This record gives sequence, C-alpha cells and structure tokens, in this order.
Amino acid sequence: MKPQVTRLRADIACFQEVHGQERPGQPRALLALKELLAGTNLDGAPLVSTKPENDAVFDLRNLVIATHLPVIKHQQLKNDLVAEPRYQRLTAAPPDPEPVVIGIERPILHAQIDIDHSEPGRLLHVITVHLKSKIPSEIPGQVIDPQKGIWRAADSWAEGSFLSSMKRMSQALEVRRLIDQILDDDPDARIVVAGDFNAEPEEVPVLALCGNVEDTNNGDLATRVLVPIEHTIPNEARYTLFHHGRGQMIDHMLVTRNLLAHYRGSEIHNEILHDDSPAFATDSKHPESDQPPSSPPSTSTEPAAPARVPAASAELRSRVSGAVLAPSRAGHRRLHPSCGRRPRLSSSHGGRGEADLGR
Repeated sequence: MKPQVTRLRADIACFQEVHGQERPGQPRALLALKELLAGTNLDGAPLVSTKPENDAVFDLRNLVIATHLPVIKHQQLKNDLVAEPRYQRLTAAPPDPEPVVIGIERPILHAQIDIDHSEPGRLLHVITVHLKSKIPSEIPGQVIDPQKGIWRAADSWAEGSFLSSMKRMSQALEVRRLIDQILDDDPDARIVVAGDFNAEPEEVPVLALCGNVEDTNNGDLATRVLVPIEHTIPNEARYTLFHHGRGQMIDHMLVTRNLLAHYRGSEIHNEILHDDSPAFATDSKHPESDQPPSSPPSTSTEPAAPARVPAASAELRSRVSGAVLAPSRAGHRRLHPSCGRRPRLSSSHGGRGEADLGR
C-alpha cells in the first residue's frame, strides 16, 4: 500500500477501516498506519481518528484523517443528530416482542482544517465516512453458518439486508444533517465528504448526501448541493470495487459547489484492483486493499485481517481514502515548509485527484 499512498501525494488523507495495535503497557494506537506513512509526504503527520470512550483507538475499523495542516477542531458523531433506529424483526427466532435498537457500528469523523494561514478562518470541513455495507445484518436464529454466510430462509436474508440498508441510511442522514448544520452557521463553508459509502451514485445514500435540486424540487437549496467529483473520470475507469466481474463506484468524494472553482481533476488508481468475490477475495491471495485510492473528493477502505505490527499493509483494512489539493503558483501558499502550493485532497482506495483550493 505504501506505493499507493506515495503516489497520492496528499496533503490531507482520509482512511477507513484502519486497525489499532497494542504494545505492552501502552494503549492501543495506530502503529501500522504510522509505519505505512513513513517515507511519504505524510511521514510523521498528526492523526485524527475515531475513538472509544477510553481515548485509545478502536481495535478495528477506525476512521482516520492524516495531515500536516493545522486541525482546528474535530469531532465524531454516532446517533448525535439522528436517533437510534428501532425495528421489530419479523423472522427472528424467537420473534422480537417489541421493536429493538438497530445498532450503528461506525461513527462519522469531522475535522476543520486550516488550509490558509495567511487568511485565518478559511477552514476546510473534511467529513470522512464508512457507511454500513450491503452484507445482511444478522437475524437471531436465522444464520446457519456465519463464516460462509448461509441463511436459513430467503425472507430472513431479505430482512437482514433491509436492516443493513436502514443502518446505511441512518448514517447518511446524520451526515446530511451535519452538512446542513455547518451551512446554517456559514453559508459559504467549504465541505468535502469522502469515504466508503457502500453505495453507487444512483443509490439513495449518495443522493441523500448530495441533496440535488432534482430530488428536493427546491431551487433555493442549490447552494447546499454536494457534487460527486468522480463525474469527470471516464466511465470505463470509474469504479472503486470489482465484484463478480463488474466495476462498482462505491467510494466517493462529494464537494460543495464553491470548491468547484478550484477543482482540477480526479484519478482512481484501480489498475491492480482484484475481484472481491468469495473465490478471489482471500487475504492470502490479496493482502492489499480490495478498493483503490481516489482523490479530490473520494475515499474508502475495506476490512483486512487483524493486524500485526510491523506488517503495516496487512494491518490496514483494505481501503484507504483521503483528500488531495493540487499544486498552485510557486510561493502562493505555504502549506508545507519546503514548498509553496495549494493543498491537495486525496482519497486512498486506489485513486487520486486534484483540487485547487486557492482564492
């Protein structure tokens, strides 16, 4: 994975599904990720991540933002802007006597990053997400073999898929509410939402986050629309997951319209992306990511085997993502001590893009 991260040349990188590691007598930390970033332009960069209440990091599947730029403020959200969904499972054995909480596994990570010291207050809001996968959620008594995913009945599999879609939409709604909250406070806010959406562009979670006027039928909301920047990539190269022989675009970068004035292009590094179907997807065959990196707005990460340090590439869940900003006139803005350039947003699922966030 290190060559992919190096290729991104990102000033801001968003990662999903990053495992934590332990050292004797020390709290769990992102040791494998730090090792992966060593020797890249993000070597030694501070890491902002999701955390449990004990202030370490989660064992598995952390969201992480890596950048040398000043992070002014950050927060994680999980059912802070949306109530926990409840549902009475119909096929559970025994049946639920009343609606139960349908738990959301992963929080959302939001950071406010200062990308311009010469103009205080010019913050970039970076929101990285990993929405619930399409793998059906477990229904009590209905999974014969969890390892092989064998279900007892088709209707229980369907109900499990329904629960997963409920979780995915609950997360998407919370992100959309966060976006609107930010825009209520600052109508000119610059926002990037990047990560693994587990949904293609025409699916409801992505549409909910975009808030297109064609869907709301309200022209007054046009300035609140988020734009998927992958639309500038040729259709034949526009995929971040390869499943059963078909490319799928499930990792995205969405940006507010005011960033389009500085947008220069996107790339998805999917040249060595393998088919993640069961026959091909074992970690022994493909220990690297099953989704490529992408940039200016676009991201993702999938699961990998539990990690052991220092095998960094095997310890990061399969997809990485981030945000990259493109080079500008020399000396125009010093984002790094050694070079004058505008920030690059980059997404590490196998691709990379450029967005110029100058004036």
